[in-house]
Amino acid sequence: MSEPDWVQHAIWWHVYPLGFVGAEKTATADPAAAHRLLDLVPWLDYAVELGASGLALGPIFASETHGYDTTDYFRIDPRLGTLEDFDSLVAEAHGRGLRILLDGVFNHTGRSFPPFQQVLGQGPGAATAPWFSLQWPEGATAGVEPGYRDFEGHHHLVALNHEEPAVEDFVVDVMKHWLRRGADGWRLDAAYAVPSPFWAGVTARVRSTHPSTYFVGEYIHGDYASEVRKGRLDSATQYELWKAVWSSLNDGNFFELAAALERHNALLGSFVPLTFIGNHDVTRIASKLEDPGLLAHAVVVLLTVGGTPSIYYGDEQAYRGIKEDRAGGDDDVRPLFPASPGDLSPVGRPVFELHQELIGLRRRHAWLHRARTEVLQLSNEVLVYRASAGGPEQLIVALNLSSEPQFVRTASAQVLAGRATPDGSSGHAVLAARSWAVLG
Repeated sequence: MSEPDWVQHAIWWHVYPLGFVGAEKTATADPAAAHRLLDLVPWLDYAVELGASGLALGPIFASETHGYDTTDYFRIDPRLGTLEDFDSLVAEAHGRGLRILLDGVFNHTGRSFPPFQQVLGQGPGAATAPWFSLQWPEGATAGVEPGYRDFEGHHHLVALNHEEPAVEDFVVDVMKHWLRRGADGWRLDAAYAVPSPFWAGVTARVRSTHPSTYFVGEYIHGDYASEVRKGRLDSATQYELWKAVWSSLNDGNFFELAAALERHNALLGSFVPLTFIGNHDVTRIASKLEDPGLLAHAVVVLLTVGGTPSIYYGDEQAYRGIKEDRAGGDDDVRPLFPASPGDLSPVGRPVFELHQELIGLRRRHAWLHRARTEVLQLSNEVLVYRASAGGPEQLIVALNLSSEPQFVRTASAQVLAGRATPDGSSGHAVLAARSWAVLG
């Protein structure tokens, strides 16, 4: 698929709203809305100041706990607010030129999802029984709970049956509903668990009335390009590059990153991946790196290679957080944010300014969206690559993990960001110890 034109300039600031606003961990008995979604409004100017052009929201629909156990796809979670609050947030965001990306959980639902409750109440004869993959005991009647396919062993997450036409109709209705209210695109949670023909059918029908909608699927492993093509999606999450970035920096092994960049080039031949160094499901990059002093190197890679970059809230402030495999193990990477940007600690300001500098560089070279990289110099501790998109413009990116200054080969004499001392006569530059530079 050819992505919407506006995506060529998209840089997302990714927020997990339930954590960001400090919502209760489980759905509240009190149906009164908390209007916390409006707590995001004071942060929209901050996102613009950062350089973002879009707000990528984690789950905001009514759910049982963390948002990925949806119960009502047409209702804002009461812990966050109301439809009117959503409309206000969209209007405020669009007024600042910020697009809105919603998180659609269409592989599975929470057990309280009304069509599933209908099955539990009415038994095998329920009209919504075909919506799920059920195994009924012999002689089952109303009130008997069937076995059912769930999501990766999480029994509270009920998998939908994507072979059922009514499920496709439902998902299309949900998507169109929120697009009419101002959303610009959809992140498709656990897209890898859904048959590609289902996505192809849904996206074709949604695009028939909303042709500028952006669809990015969550894919962790596998053939990204094939899944994007078969599902008629615009993009996929680039987990392979994410892993190569932090792993190469930790191991002092740029050969891994160079190999990942070569595969990334191949993907760019068919679609532009969603690139990131942090999200709501992984340990924060500042905690993942054994040497936090190399955080800048990771940010440099994110913002100088092809892709649609996504910056997870707090990463631009060097927030730390470790994801653990236990109940509540995501809480540390989905934290409460202060009431306003003025309440942030000044400790994170240098990293914020680094993001600003590199996003500004990227905006001045918008062709980076589809840029391929060519490795010019490679060792365990030194990587130099050229980023270009087929035209005359190019950038040279140099990364040094060594504790000593390094000579790097580059014909570029102008340092656009970072620290290096070019020598135009020799075609080399001196890169300071454990530093980086972008030259053009």
